[in-house]
Amino acid sequence: MKSAMVEKEGFAALVLRLRAEGISDIDLLTAVEQTPRSQFVPAQFTAEAYSSRTIPIDCGAFMESADMAVKTVHRLQVKPGQRVLEIGTGSGFMTAVLGKRAERVVSIERYKTLVQMAQNRMDDLGIRNVVIRQADGTNGLVGEGTFDRIISTAAFTAMPRFFTEQIVSGGMMIAPIIMEDGRCIMTRFSKTGSRFEREEMFETPYLPIETHIARYL
Repeated sequence: MKSAMVEKEGFAALVLRLRAEGISDIDLLTAVEQTPRSQFVPAQFTAEAYSSRTIPIDCGAFMESADMAVKTVHRLQVKPGQRVLEIGTGSGFMTAVLGKRAERVVSIERYKTLVQMAQNRMDDLGIRNVVIRQADGTNGLVGEGTFDRIISTAAFTAMPRFFTEQIVSGGMMIAPIIMEDGRCIMTRFSKTGSRFEREEMFETPYLPIETHIARYL
């Protein structure tokens, strides 16, 4: 009972912070509410699951704050019936929220440990439209056709080239981009025909994209 109350209070506090930033999408907030964040954080951080801080997870990775995760999904503008590619599964929290919004989500992660843990969480929550694979995300996901939305939680130094081939016209990608001054800006790339628009949105913590899958973890 106590854990359920902490979850409820944490979500309520998150909603208040999000509404202060102009985010009040009922469908999105419902998807977040149906994805108990405390199930995605290490046990010692349960009380901070809905806080506005980043949280360390296995394999030297971290999960973005609850605010950052929801704000990013909000900007991705996922609609029912769409296919989404996620680069960097991490804890699987954002993956699960996307799964409740999209038709199908393919999420790739270089660490086998994180893949297995995230898949277990999807199974526990009964989320069946998400596929999680261990793969190198530096070139997106070759051989899976195109996607309506692509989201990366790992940072690039420029717009990823694979975006032009793996996204549909009218689609968009959101990824952290490392600037020349060292800051990292969450950036949205939109495709219309053969044209691309770039919008720098907000500063974000990051880990740079790494090549190849992890050999041991």
